[in-house]
This record gives sequence, C-alpha cells and structure tokens, in this order.
Amino acid sequence: MESRMQDITRQSVIIAAATFMLIAAAVGSGAFGGTSVSELQDGALSAQGSYLAPAGPAFSIWSLIYVGLIAYTVWQALPAQRADERQRAVGGWIAASMILNGLWLVTAQFLSLPLTVLVIALLLATLARVIVILGRSRARAWPERIVVDGANGLHFGWVTIATVANASAWFTQIAPVAWADQADIWAVAVLVVVLVIGVTAAIVTKRIAPALATAWGLGWLAVGRFTGEPESMITGIAAIIVAVALVAAGAWGLLRRPRADVAV
Repeated sequence: MESRMQDITRQSVIIAAATFMLIAAAVGSGAFGGTSVSELQDGALSAQGSYLAPAGPAFSIWSLIYVGLIAYTVWQALPAQRADERQRAVGGWIAASMILNGLWLVTAQFLSLPLTVLVIALLLATLARVIVILGRSRARAWPERIVVDGANGLHFGWVTIATVANASAWFTQIAPVAWADQADIWAVAVLVVVLVIGVTAAIVTKRIAPALATAWGLGWLAVGRFTGEPESMITGIAAIIVAVALVAAGAWGLLRRPRADVAV
C-alpha cells in the first residue's frame, strides 16, 4: 500500500510540475500581458544579446519540447506506468527539470540575470542526471522511447546551448569593454568546449536527440552571426562545424547500439 501511494504521489507531482512549467511558459511569452523573454533583462536574452545567442527562430523548438513533455506527463500518469521501475528512478528528476524550466522563466521575468544563469545551470545538471538514469535501462517500446527518452533528450540538448547563450549574455554585461576585441576568440573557445562535451555525451549515451537539439541551436546561432548583430563570420562558421560534428557523433553512437536497444 505504501509503495502504491508513493507511485501515485510521484505521478501527481509530475503533473503539478508540468502545469507549473506551462503556466510559467505562458507568462514568459507575454501571453498574460507581461514582457516577452527577448525584451527581458534590458534585451540581454535576445538574439542580439551576445555572440553566442541563437537567432529568434531557434526558440521554436520549445513548442516541440513542450509537446513532448506534455505527452510524457500523460503517458506516465497511466496506471500501467505507476509501478514501472524506470519511472520510479527518473520521474522525480524529470519533475524537477520541469519545475526548474518554469522557474527560469519566472527568474528572467522578475529577478536578475545572474540568477537566470544559476537556475539554467541547475536545469542542465538535472537534465544530465535524467539522461544518465535513462541510460541505465532500456525503454520497453517505441512510445516510451519517444515520450521519455526523446522528449527529455531534446530538452537536454537544447538547454545545453541555451545555458551557453544565457551565460554569455551575462558575461557580455559584466566583461570589461576591452574584451570586446577578443569576442570572436572567446566565442570559438566556448564552442570548442561545447563540441568536446557534446561529442563525448553522444558517444557515451549513444543518443541522437540531444545532439539534434544542440545542433539546431548552433545552426541558428550561425544564422544570427551571419545576418544579425553582433556579426561574426568566424563564430558562425565555428558553430556550423560544431553542429555537424555533434550530429555525426550522435548518429555514430546510435548506430553502435544493439538493434534491439535503439534509443533517441
């Protein structure tokens, strides 16, 4: 009986976390009359906020991520998933990631830029934990691979590049003016770090969804640097190279998985 109540509690907490996330997303988008994310923090979080900020269309991936997380919330609430050991292990962490997702939007709307960096770093760490836990066992069927592994993989991959953009926006605000002359160098150095981490993660986890989401952000980062401000041909080219390398690493990792254990 105690185990059953814990399972029901877990399912209920995930539903509550998803609800909070969606309400926060509506607030963050300005749906209730508030300021949109691109205009928050004096524009620091906009596509022009730093050399590592993706162009505006990149953020449309949130629609896909939210749809995936909503599908996960419904799927995990089914009676058949109540006592599932995989969900018992990962459900609380996914709920935490959705809460932090919404909390970031609240922080960006009402608090300070440094605090947004702290929150998104915690979100990234939580999603990394989710991916590690999911990697310990195999999804039983395609629906689970899509709504659990796929949705959370996309969330992790996008938050990876979003964390870079968020931190860069903050550093742009506090860095000495003299550093602007080396902005290209710093941007490329950060992208090299993203490359190393992303390729390592793709090879180790053998998942392609995180790589695809990060590459999506990098592609639009390149568009932003080629066509918008601040303009940087070097940063744009580096972003494209890293994006291609991440997708290749993700595809290679995916092909290395046993046929019966293909995951997204």
